Amino acid sequence: MTNSTLQANNYRKLSLVTSGQLSSDGAGVKLTRLIGNSELSMLDPFLLLDIFQSDKPQDYLGGFPSHPHRGFETVTYMLAGRMRHKDNVGNEGVISANGVQWMTAGRGIVHSEMPEQESGLLKGFQLWVNLPKKHKMTTPHYQEFSADKMTVEKRNDGGEIRVISGCTNNGVTGAVVNNYVKPTYLHVTLPANANFEQKLAVTDNTFIYMIFGSIDIGDSTEKLHKNQLGILTGGTSVKVVSNTATSFLLVSAMPLNEPVARSGPFVMNTKVEIIQAFNDLQNNRF
Repeated sequence: MTNSTLQANNYRKLSLVTSGQLSSDGAGVKLTRLIGNSELSMLDPFLLLDIFQSDKPQDYLGGFPSHPHRGFETVTYMLAGRMRHKDNVGNEGVISANGVQWMTAGRGIVHSEMPEQESGLLKGFQLWVNLPKKHKMTTPHYQEFSADKMTVEKRNDGGEIRVISGCTNNGVTGAVVNNYVKPTYLHVTLPANANFEQKLAVTDNTFIYMIFGSIDIGDSTEKLHKNQLGILTGGTSVKVVSNTATSFLLVSAMPLNEPVARSGPFVMNTKVEIIQAFNDLQNNRF
């Protein structure tokens, strides 16, 4: 997507609608890959977006055993169930419904993400966010917040906005601080026939994922429905009108416009750096 023809004060429109591709990862966890597949390889700076959702234990009990990362950030946001994470430097915690973990893998970390349950619904998202070249080898760190530590904007129409990062039009700011790509990550819940608007940096790349319900985008009748991902054009604002009670993620960030070299759990700028990452892992330098 290019921004050369952007005009001031315009609403973003839909440029692509996808339902993603069924996949599995970790030790056989069934999921839908919305970004990072053959249809949509990335949306700079977003490298991957998965949704896992099942009430069948065999679909998720294998979890994501220990695996490495370097050069980007992983964002886990839970809607139902519990996920325990551990890493090779002693960090450990549990993410549950409406909690988030924003992990900056930086120069390298080995961690696991395992379901903290043997039955019931497990539902959540994992988003991969690229790091700029000058910060790819930064020291790994976490920002983790349970549901009661999250910022929530209550709307007059009975809806709410859970603000993970960024700032709403009313000045409500999320708990996660990220100066690399200045992301906006909102979980918006609306009643039927509600209007919602969010200002964004004009050059941001932006998507909406529909958790449930149906919405119109912008000043048109372009619609997004349950389980659909909508990529938006450039513009200064997102405008949404809900057709039904609805819940969706609105995620936006500035593109890095840098070369991307990726192989499995590593995302760098060159193939040489990827080879170095594998060498460092094999020689216990993570």
